[in-house]
Amino acid sequence: MRIPIIALVVWFSVSPAVGQDPKDRCFVLCAPTLKIEPTFTWENLIRRPRVVETDNEGRTVTTKVERERVFETVIAADIPTTIPRVSFTFETIIKPLVKGTSPELETELNLHWLRSDTTKGWVGSHFDIIDKYSPGARPGTIDRYTHKLNLELDTAVAFLKWTRKPWLSDIEIETSIDYVATGLPRAGDRFGNLMYLDNASRWSFSLVFVLPMAPLR
Repeated sequence: MRIPIIALVVWFSVSPAVGQDPKDRCFVLCAPTLKIEPTFTWENLIRRPRVVETDNEGRTVTTKVERERVFETVIAADIPTTIPRVSFTFETIIKPLVKGTSPELETELNLHWLRSDTTKGWVGSHFDIIDKYSPGARPGTIDRYTHKLNLELDTAVAFLKWTRKPWLSDIEIETSIDYVATGLPRAGDRFGNLMYLDNASRWSFSLVFVLPMAPLR
């Protein structure tokens, strides 16, 4: 519950600033923006691991884990700061088409190497250091949430900015390359009659549609 509590504390610390004059609005943390992000993620992107499975008769079959495409819905609260090139993001991630999955929570430190204001709002890119809090993925942790270190490179394009229409011009398409550094299955990990022969693939790629919800211009 640590991440949701922190998110609520941050939200209430900055939300009173909404409605004030922009010059007086920020003190380290600025007013948050809320976004809904339908996302398609391709997992096991690089070096798909080999797994060996034993059937009821004791025979073994070695295969490679398939590359998977997963649809996710991300609810994101972006919090700008007065620190140059630094912001924070809090995300709740839901996989509505996968039965039995639990929400994932992320706390992100965003380091903006390409700010959108330098491209007149068309393109922005940032490197993220993420505390990912999600169901355990290793033997002994499957039935509980665990923390994972996730590194991410995001690049967003406001492809409808030419319309100059409120809300519509703020919609973005974003690409995301993810590297999950900890918490994934390793060679030798066994799950029932299946055993990993290689470390799980840590790389994934996501295509994200960013829809701003609040505040609306």
